[in-house]
Amino acid sequence: MIFISFFIRCIIEICGLYIKTRSMTVNQSIHTFHIPVMGLAYTIDSPIRVAQYGIDSVISIMDDELIEKMNAFYSEKFNKPYQEISQKIHDYRAKRITSYLNLVDQIVKEKYENFKVELSESKQALENYVAMLPNTSELKNRMQQLLNEGSAVKDSVKKLLDNALSVGQIDVNIMTKLDKDNFIKNEQQTIEFNDAHAALRGFVNSTLSSSVVLSAGMNPRLFTYFENFPAFYPDKKQVLEKKIILKVSDFRSAMIQGNFLAKKGLWVSEYRIESGLNCGGHAFATDGFLLGPILEEFKQKKNQLIQSAHELMVKALVQKGLSVPEKPLPLKITAQGGVGTAEEHDFLLKYYKLDSVGWGSPFLLVPEATSVDKHTRELLINAQEKDLYLSQISPLGVPFNTLRGTTNELFKQKRIAESKAGSSCPKRFLALSKELDAKGICTSSKQYQDIKLEELEIQRETVSAETYEKMKFSITEKACLCVGLANASYLENNIKIKGQEQGVIICPGPNMAYFDQEVSLSDMVQHIYGNTSVLRTTHRPNLFIKELKMYVDYLKNEIREVSDEIIPGQIKKWNAFKNNLIEGIGYYENLFRSTSYFKDDREKMKNQLAYYLSEVHAIRMLELVLVT
Repeated sequence: MIFISFFIRCIIEICGLYIKTRSMTVNQSIHTFHIPVMGLAYTIDSPIRVAQYGIDSVISIMDDELIEKMNAFYSEKFNKPYQEISQKIHDYRAKRITSYLNLVDQIVKEKYENFKVELSESKQALENYVAMLPNTSELKNRMQQLLNEGSAVKDSVKKLLDNALSVGQIDVNIMTKLDKDNFIKNEQQTIEFNDAHAALRGFVNSTLSSSVVLSAGMNPRLFTYFENFPAFYPDKKQVLEKKIILKVSDFRSAMIQGNFLAKKGLWVSEYRIESGLNCGGHAFATDGFLLGPILEEFKQKKNQLIQSAHELMVKALVQKGLSVPEKPLPLKITAQGGVGTAEEHDFLLKYYKLDSVGWGSPFLLVPEATSVDKHTRELLINAQEKDLYLSQISPLGVPFNTLRGTTNELFKQKRIAESKAGSSCPKRFLALSKELDAKGICTSSKQYQDIKLEELEIQRETVSAETYEKMKFSITEKACLCVGLANASYLENNIKIKGQEQGVIICPGPNMAYFDQEVSLSDMVQHIYGNTSVLRTTHRPNLFIKELKMYVDYLKNEIREVSDEIIPGQIKKWNAFKNNLIEGIGYYENLFRSTSYFKDDREKMKNQLAYYLSEVHAIRMLELVLVT
């Protein structure tokens, strides 16, 4: 009778959890964080590593050569059939992407099913997984109750897992600016064979039911191309087979891009807000708008964003004769950039009502989650604040957060010293400049830099030695991101690297300076949820304060670096930037005064805000000196 009573109680618990979590598995992830895309290689296989635990991650699908090699690698590792897709095959770029994504999808599903079996058969495995779940999770609470009661009903636990667990999303990233025209010999191919267009087609043709994350701003031609694919339109059940996520820096950008897509009948399922400077890789700085005020605007105007897009989408769907949803489709608001503690994570979720928070750079120290070679990971572990900097090494001409002392930097400097500056440019993904070649040329290439250095040599006698060296550096500092951001996976997996030695480029955010040890996946997840801490430093600034400092430094540097005559329009822009910073500081003063969060650091943060306010006000004096 005791066993029967216990068994019935287990069934009641399971049924109750099933009812409460059934809708959660459809609309909401198990975890409250996601791993954003990092570089080309660093998250190239993250879903294979973490998706079985319900963790969402993002794969870059810009480098089809890397993708083809990873396809071969994982096909062999998991004993799957592999057919090489060479560049001689028609539409090879899209087909390579489709093939790899299908493989990842298959491997993840198999690992997920095996993981559920392991959880149902091993109490230790179940306890370890429960420890990784959010403390606020209903699933965690119910599973913990069953563990505490000593349940050993294998089939019942399996049923619980089948109904309550969900696999992590296998999302993909397309950087919209990387949409190079392609040629066969001297004949330009039609637009659907442009790099970003082909990448999108590769995703659409895959078996994934997930999202494409569009970053780096609006590309009208690419956005229009989405109209060709039924998977992005709601079906009769108002379900999207494939979804769109926009990475944005502010509300205005979200509204413009979201409405542009809505006019085509396309719904943005998530706006992923990223700090303009306190982030990894390319940094798209705002005009002094800080993360806190930006998130506040999204919080206050979310319904406006939804209604505006819904009305436009309905009109477009009616015109196209497609299924029209009766009410707006689900919309998520998430954020990322510089988050480093459980308190910051919890604050962002609760105060700004976010659906998820992105944790990027810290996961570079988690071998179970990201693909990083041993040497580069050691560099990250030992990195100090001074080693992480906002560079100009990107051929895109966009500031790029990176790390000093990488192997790529060593090889690049060696070539410069030998008067052989520039890359052989084997991949050409960033061959976007049409200044010297109608087909496009990359500013990090030897071909481009040779021409520019020759032009500079002609001017040498007309400029000062200091100006000459500065101009020379601005030419040769550009790095081959296409190769450098991919090599880590080759090195980690012992895949042969062909061609010119480029080494590794790593793109962590400034937050990396405060994480100084290799960490297990379990410990990192528990750190996010406040059940342990992997931080060993006591001087890490709050994420909002850190970003504020970066924006103040950014504005100072913008003014200091101006070499041409300053025009009124530039002064007006700087003044607007400065005023936005002042308003942002005022916002934080009120926020920190009223919130129950950050109590231990409240006085210190108050003093820091006062200091940076004085710094911003002092910039006016510098500006007047420059003008006169």
